Amino acid sequence: MELEKNRRRVVITGIGAVTPLGPDVETTWKALKEGRSGVGPVTLFDASTFPSRIAAEVKDDSFKRHLPNLEDYSHAGRNTFFGIAAAMMAARAAGLDNTVEDPRRFGIYFASGEGITDFSNLVKLILNNWSGSGVEMPNMLAQGLKVLHPLRELEQEPSMPAGHLAAIFNAQGPNLNTLTACAASSQAIGEATEIIRRGDADIMLSGGAHSMIHPFGMGGFCLLNALSTSNEEPTKASRPFDRKRDGFVLGEGGGAVILEELQFAKSREAHIYAEVLGYGSTSDAFRITDMHPEGRGGITSMRAALSNAGISPQDVDYINAHGTSTVINDRVETLSIKKVFKESAYETPVSSTKSMTGHLIAAAGVAEIIACIMTIKDGVIPPTINYENPDPDCDLDYVPNEAREAKVDVALSNSFGFGGQNVCLVIKKFSE
Repeated sequence: MELEKNRRRVVITGIGAVTPLGPDVETTWKALKEGRSGVGPVTLFDASTFPSRIAAEVKDDSFKRHLPNLEDYSHAGRNTFFGIAAAMMAARAAGLDNTVEDPRRFGIYFASGEGITDFSNLVKLILNNWSGSGVEMPNMLAQGLKVLHPLRELEQEPSMPAGHLAAIFNAQGPNLNTLTACAASSQAIGEATEIIRRGDADIMLSGGAHSMIHPFGMGGFCLLNALSTSNEEPTKASRPFDRKRDGFVLGEGGGAVILEELQFAKSREAHIYAEVLGYGSTSDAFRITDMHPEGRGGITSMRAALSNAGISPQDVDYINAHGTSTVINDRVETLSIKKVFKESAYETPVSSTKSMTGHLIAAAGVAEIIACIMTIKDGVIPPTINYENPDPDCDLDYVPNEAREAKVDVALSNSFGFGGQNVCLVIKKFSE
């Protein structure tokens, strides 16, 4: 395979993260290498009556020190806090404490789910206006105008973090938000890369932020029977590829990367963490909650990313799996990898960092790309923890339970989302 001639090269010059394992990249990465779990009982609301009562929450709020002015975001939700903090860390790592010379060439492509929900006031309004025939809407609306806060209502919109980031960095170029479920931040990075490649921007801030650890979010996933109910052993609940896996663990957090056209980055003498080599995006076109049993969407997205990168499967040194710890996902993803990688599938290390972070939904992809970057940098592959019971349908090398030293120049990251969205990214150690 050969890369398209004269294609603008895109490199990563800054990274930042807020995860259940730590308030920054360094702390998170240390925990990943040590195989520590960020899962515990839900504390953000009373989940005592829920089938699943565990989650991977962000406990260390020291990340808030990175926000420009905390008071300006007093009505924002956790997704906004996570996204801004991660972006500020990424910008600082990239040497972008100030905006770029031409802000029209600086864009945002972010992934974010729903923002803050005024749950308590909404419930009160419903209860206060409930009659035998249902909710008396005229009275409820009249009271809502007095009770609900306009800024908090605005902050429900998924596009708000991207708007905040544009204002903070004076980024006057393209500004987009994507919410393709679990594939969202990987798709944001892929599409931001394409914007730079085609010349519509020189620098893009990308990534994602999400928090669904609230009654609506966890309630919905419980109704879908998607969450683990291993409430007695929270740290062992997320067990990708293990025969006794029983669902994913909901997490929250945010991550950000600074993407730049290579010559633009060089002109700033920016440190380069890695190069974005390939991007593939497909749809299963099957069911909203299930992957196609033959893995057609995942297979096509991996093949597309490898083709886009101009490499073969044998060139990949590590795969960061979507690896959610659900019965169907792990089996089908394993099948997809074997279909694409053929004889080299059993020789390529695969691991799921969701075994430690839980599933960060719209922020999952960027957190996993950052893990890939650190793997390339340090030569350490993070493990799949809680792998204790082999599954005959999942028979690859999942780097079980302990990190592994290895030379990794090329990493592939999978993100497969509800709705059938499939995104694959390939990153590479930078070389001239």
